[in-house]
Amino acid sequence: MNKAEENLKDVIARAKTGNQIAFSWLLDRFWNEVYGFQLRRTKNENDAEDITVQTFSKAFDKINTFDEAYEFGTWLIAISKNIHVDLIRKRKKNVLTDSKHSKNDEVHKILDESPSAEDNLIIEQNLATLLAHIKKLKPHYQKVINLRFFNEMSYAEIANELNEPVNNIKVKLLRAKKLLAEIIKTK
Repeated sequence: MNKAEENLKDVIARAKTGNQIAFSWLLDRFWNEVYGFQLRRTKNENDAEDITVQTFSKAFDKINTFDEAYEFGTWLIAISKNIHVDLIRKRKKNVLTDSKHSKNDEVHKILDESPSAEDNLIIEQNLATLLAHIKKLKPHYQKVINLRFFNEMSYAEIANELNEPVNNIKVKLLRAKKLLAEIIKTK
């Protein structure tokens, strides 16, 4: 076993204990491999990036199930491939559902698609609730959530704004979304 393999096994072991630095190292080390794989498959940068983020999210959630008898990169690619297949199935299901409803196009053309006063009230209440949940996060998580989803900044723009590496921003967003989901689930 060479030095790099020993180092990787050590980092994986630390990640299994919840070490954030180990997670960041794994993300830095394998991001381009997974992203490149998905970019070749999807031929769409946004889909490739979303699937890559989901891949690392799922991998970090399930890191304790990783078997050292296998290559870590191969394990990540397998997770990534499954997420992509699920995405394709979901899109096909939506296309089939939409085509069944296309028979009633005349009815849909007549309907007003603008939100009603009740819809606007519900949207405002949901936004207020979401903002209250976001305020429960630590300030650095609040900041990346606000920059990404409310200011609609790219990862690179956020990294530039906060003067941090892009991969750190990706990890922070991943953690912030998981923490926010946990807060929302407990309500």
